[in-house]
Amino acid sequence: MAGLLNDKDNSINIKPHEKNKFQSKNSFGKQEIRYEDTPLFFPPGFEKLFLLIYFISLPYITGLLFLFIYIAKSNYEAFLVLVQESSFIMVWAIGYEILAALILLYIVKMAVTFSIRNKPGAKKNFKRPV
Repeated sequence: MAGLLNDKDNSINIKPHEKNKFQSKNSFGKQEIRYEDTPLFFPPGFEKLFLLIYFISLPYITGLLFLFIYIAKSNYEAFLVLVQESSFIMVWAIGYEILAALILLYIVKMAVTFSIRNKPGAKKNFKRPV
């Protein structure tokens, strides 16, 4: 029966259209993160302890600065009344939100500069081969 075709002969292989994306070997999300690259002090062996100390103290100090500069308008007596009336967790939460916003803005800035520096066709500094 030459007139009958097998299913294999009838099937048409259609490949979906694939958009060629720029695949960089060094993408922003695949960068290695090291404690030595951070501006904070991490002594070897005590990294987790210092992360905990920084996690508690930095937002609290930021919250206190926000209360003193923005809320109390640098008035020392008003600041002392504010600190006595507010709880530790409230001041910490204010500072945490401020630091979180600043860190997110810094991450976006780093990602934008990384993508500009590594886009295809970007001007690279000429390096003479050794």
